[in-house]
Amino acid sequence: MPYHLMGSKTFLFCIHFVLISFCLQAQNSATVFGIVKDADAVPVEFISVSIQGQNIAPSYTDENGKYSITIPANQDVLLLFQSLSYTTQKHTVNLGVGERYELSPKMTLKNQLAVVQVKNKKRFVPVTRIDPIHVSNLPTVSQDFNAILFTLPGVSNRNELSSSYSVRGGNFDENLVYVNGIQIYRPFLIRSGQQEGLSFVNPDLVSSVLFSAGGFEAKYGDKMSSVLDVTYRRPRKFSGTASASFLGSNLHFEGASENYRFTWLVGARYKTNQYLLNSLNTNGEYKPFFGDIQTYLTYDVSNTWELQLLSNVSSNKYQVVPENRETDFGTVNQALKLKIYFDGQEVDRFTTGLGALSATYKSLNDKLMLRFISSTFATNESESFDIQGQYFLSELETDLASDNFGDSVENIGVGTFLNHARTALQAYVISGEHKGYYDMDDKKLLWGIKYSRENISDKLSEWTYLDSAGYSLPVSNPQEIILNDVVKQQIEISSNRFSGYLQGELEKETKDTTTLYLIAGIRANYWDLNDQALVGPRASVGVKPNWKKDYLFKFSTGYYYQPPFYRELRDRAGQLNYNLKAQTSIHFVLSSDHNFSAWNRPFKFIAEAYYKKLENIVPYEVDNVRIRYSAQNNANGYSTGIDLKINGEFIKGLESWASLSFMQTQEDIVGDFYYTYVNSDGVEIIPGFTSNSIAVDSTRHEPGFIPRPTDQRINFGMYFQDQMPLVPDLKVHLNFLIGSGVPFGPPNAERYQQILRMPMYRRVDVGFSYQALKSTRDKRTTGFSKNIKSLWVSVEVFNLLGTNNTVSYIWVEDVTNRKYAVPNFLTSRQLNVRTIIKF
Repeated sequence: MPYHLMGSKTFLFCIHFVLISFCLQAQNSATVFGIVKDADAVPVEFISVSIQGQNIAPSYTDENGKYSITIPANQDVLLLFQSLSYTTQKHTVNLGVGERYELSPKMTLKNQLAVVQVKNKKRFVPVTRIDPIHVSNLPTVSQDFNAILFTLPGVSNRNELSSSYSVRGGNFDENLVYVNGIQIYRPFLIRSGQQEGLSFVNPDLVSSVLFSAGGFEAKYGDKMSSVLDVTYRRPRKFSGTASASFLGSNLHFEGASENYRFTWLVGARYKTNQYLLNSLNTNGEYKPFFGDIQTYLTYDVSNTWELQLLSNVSSNKYQVVPENRETDFGTVNQALKLKIYFDGQEVDRFTTGLGALSATYKSLNDKLMLRFISSTFATNESESFDIQGQYFLSELETDLASDNFGDSVENIGVGTFLNHARTALQAYVISGEHKGYYDMDDKKLLWGIKYSRENISDKLSEWTYLDSAGYSLPVSNPQEIILNDVVKQQIEISSNRFSGYLQGELEKETKDTTTLYLIAGIRANYWDLNDQALVGPRASVGVKPNWKKDYLFKFSTGYYYQPPFYRELRDRAGQLNYNLKAQTSIHFVLSSDHNFSAWNRPFKFIAEAYYKKLENIVPYEVDNVRIRYSAQNNANGYSTGIDLKINGEFIKGLESWASLSFMQTQEDIVGDFYYTYVNSDGVEIIPGFTSNSIAVDSTRHEPGFIPRPTDQRINFGMYFQDQMPLVPDLKVHLNFLIGSGVPFGPPNAERYQQILRMPMYRRVDVGFSYQALKSTRDKRTTGFSKNIKSLWVSVEVFNLLGTNNTVSYIWVEDVTNRKYAVPNFLTSRQLNVRTIIKF
């Protein structure tokens, strides 16, 4: 047979075979088609449409959201609509041969679902969910995101100018902060709240907030007290916020591409607390400037891979030229007045930057997630001051019948002090990290590993000079000039850290529908500077019994190691202890929460009892927000207490809450002791007070357990919202904090001498907000106002009761070495006006 005839027949046979196959397939198939849209009815591109359990190539939606897929006929077919950015939609169809069926599902962004999951499943996890909307309504001097935390049980803050907080007896350095899984670091050199400026978290960008005051999971890092886990949102369309007040201004924009593959958030903040600082008892010329810019970008490379970029640049400058201060203090029987005339100035600069690039893989069935993170943190900090103060300490007339009541009747001290500092610190932290997650329905597995490289360069030059009546203190040789608190060091540190965790989660429902939940994990870390490797387990158990009333019980425990960072390594003289080991806190947390209804509105009551066993801890002292460590693992201690909280809609549609905490934290410093001396009259000798100071006998004392600097026994916080009955757009927001006094003592004294108590902290801030424009208004307006979603105008009164709260003390001496503690008061009553525009 000729070759061309054989080739033609073969070609015709192939054509015939394809046509027959096509007809047979058409006789056994059906078609599903439609348009996939999001919650705003906007078509969504690149949604994968596939058949579960069949090895058939998926279809994808086009730029108009349209798709079409052929399915087998006369059988149940499970269609999966999947994307990295949206939650998977599942629909079962059963069509006859040749039938065409329209199916147009609505897709939900994954971050929207995360908020819903937090309300339910996160109830088992030892974390508290905070609605970010409350942050914008809360009247607070700091205008800071962290202010919402101060009203939570177990959280304490005694300085409205600071964003730092203490949790269940821990200090400011014991709290973890994450933003989108990236660990955030605090500045190193901050001494006072007025220097702090802005904390990292920008409230305009936040979508969800989780907070744990103890007993948190192994997936969180190596700190002893708490964790704040913040997630920035993924926007769906262009919008923004602009706000301004006497204390600064914020501006943010957000948006997404038409196919939602690219989203972006940009936020800029400016803050100046000059208006507030002018109310302090030190008069002077204050020139603070605090600002930052943050961006969060996401891009879907494919249906399974996504890139995220988080960046932040902040610049904080604090400058003050003090002039004078006048403070009345003392008791009714001994009223004193301190006048100080200043010379010199202080200039502090804190510049930080963070860049984090991550790549996330998520399988189409949402079972597996792999994330790879690379981040760099850099800070450049400097403080420079030469401040001389000439002080006059006077005793006041206390006789109410005297014509000179309240006037100075006797000068009991005259002196001069000079404070000097030239400090420059640079720090870099470079990290590489991997996190994983595998979902097996009722079981979950999480894991992670991290490597960090730290480089720190610190140049220290600090000293203090004290003079009283022409004598350098302490008095030894009148011709000799003695400097106090001298620190002269130049420090260079480079080190490597390794950490990792493995965690499992199990949920099970019994026959009587009681729900059991278990989270168990193990965490390990190693630091090559002190050559210490640590492994610690953590676990949480939750039980939701099948009762008529909605109760849930949880118990959490675990080892929480805190390897030292640079601040813990350095003692008061600037020397480093390279052998300092990690501090340990063993948590035992028992809690219950109860959901109930009152006045036909939802409420929740939470009660937690905890005990934290502290081992190998490093003693420290707190001055304002500056922490000075001993750099020695020479103490053991504990922290125990009860936290109570009730929240709900006391006013319909407005959530409010109140929290009450009872806490005690103490430490026993190994090897500390002191002697008391008795004179020949049998009276204990008190330097500066006892005239007969010749000792004839002595007694040795061991202090044992003493209160830690954060031992605040009682703390109450309340955030309450209300609205005017006749004007529902006019709302009232009340922020109320009260806490008992914390320990303090003379600077450079032994820890057992620092157990005096500050006065209690009382703070009431109230805000009145009116919604001038709302999204439901008539949209037929023209001009710029047609783009405004809402417009809020707020009037806030800070420190409504005008309370003089004490944040720290300045200590003055006379030639007899007698010390006087003069309180440094915080801000007085102030008025603020704020405007918030959303578009």
